Amino acid sequence: MIPEKIKKDTPMSKTHFKFMVKHFRQRDKKYPPLYKIEKTKIKEGQIVLDYGCGPGSYSIAAAEVVGNSGKVYAADIHPLAIEEVEKRASERDLKNIETILTDCDTKLEDKTIDVVLLLDIYHDLSDPESILKELHRILKKNGWLSVDDHHFKDDEIIGKIINIGLFKFIERKDEVFNFTKV
Repeated sequence: MIPEKIKKDTPMSKTHFKFMVKHFRQRDKKYPPLYKIEKTKIKEGQIVLDYGCGPGSYSIAAAEVVGNSGKVYAADIHPLAIEEVEKRASERDLKNIETILTDCDTKLEDKTIDVVLLLDIYHDLSDPESILKELHRILKKNGWLSVDDHHFKDDEIIGKIINIGLFKFIERKDEVFNFTKV
């Protein structure tokens, strides 16, 4: 049997990443990340994965919500994203964030995550099915997948996530779509 060929994503250029960080800082002033985090299913004490975390706006907000009894994994393909998240966490003295440099395989144990954030990243994934399989693997039985991507219409987001049969759409809270495992 020939193994599946997984398409690999590639990190954006360092220049583009630095531009994105500046843009996100401005965005975060106008639209605080906590506002979007409140639309997800994150609660104090939970374990969260922010997949495609970029500079960590949502990772930091999630870490503040889960508190010291919870944990946030911030995963990204770009080494500068990892550095930026670590810097921001250190500036805020957040000890509950761990970074993961990855292009799909999170190396997390099966069924260990309460909530996965997939916020404004789905459109950039070259092999979204492989990513969704990985996220399904690491989510707990009653875990949640929270998705937002303004690059797609609402019905497209729902269709893309439920199409492979691993997740079921539960609710929409403003721009955030919440799914559970099937």
